[in-house]
Amino acid sequence: MKIIAVGMNYRKHLPELDSPEPAEPVLFIKPDSSLTTATAQRPSVNMPFFLPDFSDELHYETEIVVRINKLGKNIDERFANRYYDDVTVGLDLTARDLQRKLRSQGLPWEISKGFDQSAVVGEFIPLNETGAIQDLTFSLMINGKTVQTGYTADMIFSVDKIVAYASRFFTLKTGDLIYTGTPSGVGQLVVNDHLEGFLGEKKLLDLRIK
Repeated sequence: MKIIAVGMNYRKHLPELDSPEPAEPVLFIKPDSSLTTATAQRPSVNMPFFLPDFSDELHYETEIVVRINKLGKNIDERFANRYYDDVTVGLDLTARDLQRKLRSQGLPWEISKGFDQSAVVGEFIPLNETGAIQDLTFSLMINGKTVQTGYTADMIFSVDKIVAYASRFFTLKTGDLIYTGTPSGVGQLVVNDHLEGFLGEKKLLDLRIK
């Protein structure tokens, strides 16, 4: 199982990164060891996230995550919707200070994105219960306050475009996850933060920071 993530896929997020609009999807990989589940159904059994000692600026990035349901390579964008049918709200946790340092030196920044527990997913639900993939609203609350709100119609590259593009380089396999990018509003996490992720009005994710 692999995790493919997309950077810089919402225009209002670009100024937060001081980045121009990309001409093609910006992909990076998070290892399977980065995956952690934080479902809203049984929050008491979720593993807490412990702030790492290598970063003083850990940021949350709330995203729509789709799960691949069959093998695919060089997928035509017209047929990309056949390769996923479950969706959730996820968090792409980022060591922003480390990422900034590595980018300024022109170095790869995977360690700022792919560390243990940095890919958080909530409960997956079937797309036939949510509506069209490019017509979804999602949000993140921290300590009862909404800090991020996104609408998938605002994506620079649609989910189908991302699936098709990624399949040119990586064979997609059943169970692979694709993080589709974060809207504006990213920010820093601190000890005792309580994160709750929503797809529409449905709570899918529950995570506590230690």
